Amino acid sequence: MITSTVNAKVKQAAALAKKSKYRDEVGLFVVEGPRMFSELPRERISSVYVTERFLKNPSYQVMLEGIRQVETVSEDVMKAMSDTQTPQGVLALVRQYSYDIEDLLGGRRGTVGKPVRRRALLMILEAVQDPGNLGTILRAGEGAGVSGVIMDGQTADIYNPKVIRSTMGSVFRVPFMRTGDLKQTVMEVKSRGIRLFAAHLNGSSSYDKADYTGDTGFLIGNEAAGLSEEIAGMADRRVRIPMEGRVESLNAAVASSILMFEAARQRRNLRPGL
Repeated sequence: MITSTVNAKVKQAAALAKKSKYRDEVGLFVVEGPRMFSELPRERISSVYVTERFLKNPSYQVMLEGIRQVETVSEDVMKAMSDTQTPQGVLALVRQYSYDIEDLLGGRRGTVGKPVRRRALLMILEAVQDPGNLGTILRAGEGAGVSGVIMDGQTADIYNPKVIRSTMGSVFRVPFMRTGDLKQTVMEVKSRGIRLFAAHLNGSSSYDKADYTGDTGFLIGNEAAGLSEEIAGMADRRVRIPMEGRVESLNAAVASSILMFEAARQRRNLRPGL
């Protein structure tokens, strides 16, 4: 059992929970709690740390079957490693994901020799800085059937523990990528035939009047400033979400969810009986 908070493994886990740069250097991130751990693909696990109290729960013991790199730590050590106020007894170091543009555009699916690509539904985020918003966009995106999420360098780090928790496991299943040049990436997306819609207060039409049944991408901007004029100007169409009362705008996660599920609704209507 590890009982010292100055242990090198403990220091590594604590650094991964707090430092984005370090996470990228070593290619790992932290996953905490039984719910998230139960959804974690086992092949991505680097190491696991648990408390004795966690091990006493028979249902939790099942989660550890087949995992070799499991170490027991004291409650104080778990607190030192954890990003939460009340750790739940299990913490994993996980290998980061790597996706390319093909993965985000729907990937290749179908029988051997007959590859097919499902219609793309992309979320393209510019400076979405709130970790909760980013995590919720991934979670809602999985529910709406998005094919991927693109983030610029100013968007919150997807491996931030707060983002990971907010995704409720969707981060393990929704393809995503970060780009250092959002304009160039948007240009590449457009070159693939993706029609882009900018969520904008000055949209030319209501969001529910546009057709999202083809390959589609939504441009979502910063919580306070919205999209930059440069990125908004690359959209094929600007759409707005009509609102009553004195509300001027919605947060990025709510606006994204409305758009994603409208696209999902339209696509369902193309498949009678589903």
